[in-house]
Amino acid sequence: MSRKKPVPAQAGMGTGFATTTCDKKAVHTDMHDSNSVHRVIRVQREDFDAGAEMAALGEGRTDVGAVASFVGLCRDEGGRLAALELEHYPGMAEAEIGRVADEAIARWPLLGLTAIHRHGKIGPGEQIVFVACASSHRQAAFEAAEFMMDFLKTSAPFWKREHLIDGTSGSWVAAKDEDDERRARWQAASQ
Repeated sequence: MSRKKPVPAQAGMGTGFATTTCDKKAVHTDMHDSNSVHRVIRVQREDFDAGAEMAALGEGRTDVGAVASFVGLCRDEGGRLAALELEHYPGMAEAEIGRVADEAIARWPLLGLTAIHRHGKIGPGEQIVFVACASSHRQAAFEAAEFMMDFLKTSAPFWKREHLIDGTSGSWVAAKDEDDERRARWQAASQ
Protein backbone atom coordinates (compact mmCIF):
# COMPACT_ATOMS: atom_id res chain seq x y z
CA MET A 1 0.00 0.00 0.00
CA SER A 2 1.55 3.28 -1.07
CA ARG A 3 1.20 6.35 1.12
CA LYS A 4 1.24 9.47 -1.00
CA LYS A 5 0.93 12.80 0.71
CA PRO A 6 -2.79 13.71 0.41
CA VAL A 7 -4.32 17.07 -0.25
CA PRO A 8 -4.81 18.94 3.05
CA ALA A 9 -8.58 19.04 2.67
CA GLN A 10 -9.18 17.47 6.08
CA ALA A 11 -6.60 19.48 7.98
CA GLY A 12 -9.20 21.38 9.99
CA MET A 13 -10.93 18.25 11.24
CA GLY A 14 -11.91 18.51 14.93
CA THR A 15 -10.09 16.42 17.50
CA GLY A 16 -12.08 16.54 20.70
CA PHE A 17 -8.88 17.48 22.55
CA ALA A 18 -7.66 20.82 23.80
CA THR A 19 -4.81 21.95 21.58
CA THR A 20 -1.96 24.19 22.55
CA THR A 21 0.69 25.31 20.11
CA CYS A 22 3.80 26.93 21.49
CA ASP A 23 7.37 27.06 20.24
CA LYS A 24 6.55 24.84 17.24
CA LYS A 25 5.18 22.18 19.57
CA ALA A 26 1.62 20.91 19.34
CA VAL A 27 0.60 19.23 22.56
CA HIS A 28 -2.51 17.14 22.99
CA THR A 29 -2.83 15.80 26.48
CA ASP A 30 -5.98 14.14 27.65
CA MET A 31 -5.92 12.42 31.01
CA HIS A 32 -9.07 10.38 31.41
CA ASP A 33 -10.46 10.11 34.90
CA SER A 34 -12.90 7.37 33.94
CA ASN A 35 -11.46 3.95 34.75
CA SER A 36 -8.41 5.82 36.14
CA VAL A 37 -6.53 5.58 32.84
CA HIS A 38 -3.72 8.12 32.48
CA ARG A 39 -3.75 8.89 28.71
CA VAL A 40 -1.28 11.24 27.04
CA ILE A 41 -1.10 11.93 23.29
CA ARG A 42 1.49 14.36 21.92
CA VAL A 43 2.78 15.32 18.49
CA GLN A 44 5.81 17.56 18.75
CA ARG A 45 8.97 18.72 17.02
CA GLU A 46 11.15 18.45 20.14
CA ASP A 47 12.77 15.29 21.44
CA PHE A 48 11.31 13.50 24.47
CA ASP A 49 12.71 11.84 27.57
CA ALA A 50 11.51 8.23 27.37
CA GLY A 51 12.54 7.47 30.96
CA ALA A 52 10.62 10.43 32.36
CA GLU A 53 7.57 9.53 30.27
CA MET A 54 7.64 5.95 31.56
CA ALA A 55 8.06 7.10 35.14
CA ALA A 56 5.06 9.42 34.79
CA LEU A 57 2.82 6.45 33.98
CA GLY A 58 3.41 4.86 37.37
CA GLU A 59 3.89 8.00 39.43
CA GLY A 60 1.81 7.91 42.60
CA ARG A 61 0.21 4.60 41.65
CA THR A 62 0.55 1.25 43.37
CA ASP A 63 -1.74 -0.64 40.99
CA VAL A 64 0.70 -0.53 38.04
CA GLY A 65 2.55 -3.84 37.78
CA ALA A 66 4.01 -3.46 34.29
CA VAL A 67 4.98 -0.76 31.83
CA ALA A 68 5.88 -1.87 28.31
CA SER A 69 7.41 0.67 25.99
CA PHE A 70 8.74 1.14 22.49
CA VAL A 71 11.04 3.85 21.18
CA GLY A 72 11.44 4.13 17.41
CA LEU A 73 14.70 5.63 16.13
CA CYS A 74 15.76 7.08 12.79
CA ARG A 75 18.10 4.72 10.91
CA ASP A 76 20.90 5.92 8.64
CA GLU A 77 19.87 3.42 5.93
CA GLY A 78 23.37 2.07 5.43
CA GLY A 79 25.02 5.48 5.74
CA ARG A 80 23.08 7.14 2.90
CA LEU A 81 20.51 9.04 5.01
CA ALA A 82 21.26 12.51 6.43
CA ALA A 83 17.78 13.05 7.88
CA LEU A 84 14.22 11.85 7.73
CA GLU A 85 11.60 14.56 7.35
CA LEU A 86 8.26 13.75 8.94
CA GLU A 87 5.19 15.80 8.07
CA HIS A 88 1.75 15.52 9.59
CA TYR A 89 -1.61 17.27 9.58
CA PRO A 90 -2.05 18.97 12.94
CA GLY A 91 -5.29 17.90 14.53
CA MET A 92 -5.75 14.87 12.30
CA ALA A 93 -2.62 13.12 13.57
CA GLU A 94 -3.54 13.66 17.22
CA ALA A 95 -7.13 12.57 16.61
CA GLU A 96 -6.06 9.34 14.90
CA ILE A 97 -3.51 8.50 17.58
CA GLY A 98 -6.21 9.23 20.18
CA ARG A 99 -8.67 6.95 18.37
CA VAL A 100 -6.16 4.10 18.36
CA ALA A 101 -5.31 4.77 22.03
CA ASP A 102 -9.01 4.60 22.92
CA GLU A 103 -9.27 1.27 21.11
CA ALA A 104 -6.27 -0.09 23.04
CA ILE A 105 -7.80 1.11 26.32
CA ALA A 106 -11.06 -0.63 25.40
CA ARG A 107 -9.30 -3.91 24.47
CA TRP A 108 -6.87 -4.26 27.40
CA PRO A 109 -7.09 -3.47 31.12
CA LEU A 110 -4.73 -0.51 30.90
CA LEU A 111 -4.00 1.95 33.67
CA GLY A 112 -2.02 4.33 31.47
CA LEU A 113 -1.02 4.96 27.87
CA THR A 114 1.38 7.51 26.44
CA ALA A 115 1.99 8.05 22.72
CA ILE A 116 4.41 10.70 21.46
CA HIS A 117 5.28 11.17 17.78
CA ARG A 118 7.79 13.71 16.50
CA HIS A 119 7.67 15.68 13.27
CA GLY A 120 10.21 17.78 11.39
CA LYS A 121 13.71 16.77 10.30
CA ILE A 122 15.11 13.96 12.42
CA GLY A 123 18.68 12.71 12.10
CA PRO A 124 19.96 9.14 12.30
CA GLY A 125 20.01 7.88 15.87
CA GLU A 126 17.38 10.38 17.03
CA GLN A 127 14.06 9.29 18.56
CA ILE A 128 10.93 9.46 16.41
CA VAL A 129 8.15 7.78 18.35
CA PHE A 130 7.43 6.65 21.91
CA VAL A 131 4.63 4.38 23.08
CA ALA A 132 4.22 3.10 26.63
CA CYS A 133 1.35 1.16 28.13
CA ALA A 134 0.84 0.53 31.84
CA SER A 135 -1.24 -2.27 33.29
CA SER A 136 -1.43 -4.44 36.37
CA HIS A 137 0.06 -7.32 34.35
CA ARG A 138 2.73 -7.58 31.66
CA GLN A 139 0.74 -9.33 28.91
CA ALA A 140 -1.78 -6.49 28.58
CA ALA A 141 1.01 -3.89 28.59
CA PHE A 142 3.05 -5.74 25.93
CA GLU A 143 0.08 -6.43 23.66
CA ALA A 144 -1.33 -2.92 23.89
CA ALA A 145 2.07 -1.35 23.09
CA GLU A 146 2.50 -3.63 20.08
CA PHE A 147 -1.05 -2.87 18.93
CA MET A 148 -0.40 0.88 19.20
CA MET A 149 2.77 0.68 17.10
CA ASP A 150 1.19 -1.55 14.45
CA PHE A 151 -1.63 0.96 14.00
CA LEU A 152 0.62 4.06 14.21
CA LYS A 153 2.78 2.67 11.39
CA THR A 154 -0.23 2.27 9.10
CA SER A 155 -3.01 4.67 10.05
CA ALA A 156 -1.57 7.80 11.68
CA PRO A 157 -1.30 10.59 9.06
CA PHE A 158 2.46 11.06 8.95
CA TRP A 159 4.53 11.21 5.79
CA LYS A 160 8.26 10.56 5.58
CA ARG A 161 10.76 11.92 3.09
CA GLU A 162 14.41 10.95 3.00
CA HIS A 163 17.13 13.61 2.84
CA LEU A 164 20.28 11.94 1.57
CA ILE A 165 23.94 12.45 2.49
CA ASP A 166 24.65 13.67 -1.07
CA GLY A 167 22.33 16.64 -0.47
CA THR A 168 19.41 15.39 -2.53
CA SER A 169 15.90 14.72 -1.30
CA GLY A 170 14.56 11.27 -1.88
CA SER A 171 10.97 10.40 -2.57
CA TRP A 172 8.24 10.06 0.01
CA VAL A 173 8.70 6.73 1.78
CA ALA A 174 6.08 4.14 0.80
CA ALA A 175 4.36 1.95 3.35
CA LYS A 176 5.51 -1.64 3.68
CA ASP A 177 3.22 -4.59 3.07
CA GLU A 178 4.44 -6.25 6.29
CA ASP A 179 3.20 -3.23 8.29
CA ASP A 180 -0.26 -3.66 6.78
CA GLU A 181 -0.14 -7.41 7.54
CA ARG A 182 0.76 -6.74 11.19
CA ARG A 183 -2.18 -4.35 11.48
CA ALA A 184 -4.55 -6.83 9.80
CA ARG A 185 -3.90 -9.48 12.44
CA TRP A 186 -5.34 -7.17 15.12
CA GLN A 187 -8.39 -6.44 12.99
CA ALA A 188 -8.96 -10.17 12.45
CA ALA A 189 -8.61 -10.81 16.20
CA SER A 190 -11.37 -8.31 16.99
CA GLN A 191 -13.91 -9.88 14.64
